[in-house]
Amino acid sequence: MRKKAHFFSRLDPWLFTCLAVAVIIGMVAILSAGHAMGTSRFIIVQAAAFLIGVVLLYLLSKIDYDFFGQLAIFFYIVSALILVVVLFIGTGSEEVGTKGWIRIGSIGIQPSEIAKIGFIISFAKHVDSVREDINRPTVLLLLCLHAGLLIGLVLLQPDLGTALVFTFIFLGMLLLAGLSLKYFAALGGIFAVGAPLAWFFLLKDFQKNRILTFLNPELDPLGAGYHVIQSKIAIGSGGVLGRGVGQGIQTQYGYLPEKQTDFIYAVIGEEMGMWGAVLILAVLLVIIIRCFNTAASARDGFGELLSAGVGFMLTAHVIESIGMCLGLLPVTGIPLPFVSYGGSNMLASMLAVALVQNVYMRRSRMQF
Repeated sequence: MRKKAHFFSRLDPWLFTCLAVAVIIGMVAILSAGHAMGTSRFIIVQAAAFLIGVVLLYLLSKIDYDFFGQLAIFFYIVSALILVVVLFIGTGSEEVGTKGWIRIGSIGIQPSEIAKIGFIISFAKHVDSVREDINRPTVLLLLCLHAGLLIGLVLLQPDLGTALVFTFIFLGMLLLAGLSLKYFAALGGIFAVGAPLAWFFLLKDFQKNRILTFLNPELDPLGAGYHVIQSKIAIGSGGVLGRGVGQGIQTQYGYLPEKQTDFIYAVIGEEMGMWGAVLILAVLLVIIIRCFNTAASARDGFGELLSAGVGFMLTAHVIESIGMCLGLLPVTGIPLPFVSYGGSNMLASMLAVALVQNVYMRRSRMQF
């Protein structure tokens, strides 16, 4: 009992308070979405994934994160292998974004979610080991190959949204490690040249439609633009206080698609109103800030990059998910961490928090 009490006394109170609030709000929204669809399966799966995640968080937090660094190559190889496997046996529909699911009976697993954790660990270790020479072209090339393999495998699914999350983690860690801004300027130039080529030769038709309808959803109001239009109607109709849980017109009458996953923020906006939408955004921002705060107080470079990598991952998810619900970004099918329905994302998010908590428990500098 004393060991357990000692463990809980070393938790980051802000991180876990906000985590609990985010999960509770998410559960309420998922329960409402499931009620509209006549099923309780969503809330059962989400609750089970969360409880498993809590157990894993407790167990992993007791292992010094240096041990994970020693297994960095193993995590990277496993991440690459599961992304290769999903290319051959993955299921799903390209029209909804990806064939990135492996299904065993009624259980679905999204390997790219777990691969993100393996990438954060392995890339943090790689960057930390070459930090002093990070601006050497040969060193940077190897770092690009490290990230490029996994990003390429995700793009082959194809899953542009998740590939952007990997890219955000990759660039964020390099910036934190001190990569010269001239390389980022060069990357901007490459993007300017490559974007037209990607449009004509890389992007699928459904991905092009998402970008076009992001710019003007009314181009296809009953097709590619339907999701964004209904999401904005739902959020706008919620007003300040919301219509009430289980009372949303767009949510309960089936107008809002993918309400339990991609557009869970629209459910919150409609049924819990502006205050609910602002609250969930605020608690997620606090979680992200605590990740970077823990990075700043880490005892070593690996711990700093590990925590920051999680912060960059969560930031990318929040920006993409809420941005698409508000019509500010193209629809990419990215879940909102701790809130959207999805066992794989919940487990990955809890594992990510476990890494941050691990660094927090073993930090050496005062944290504010």
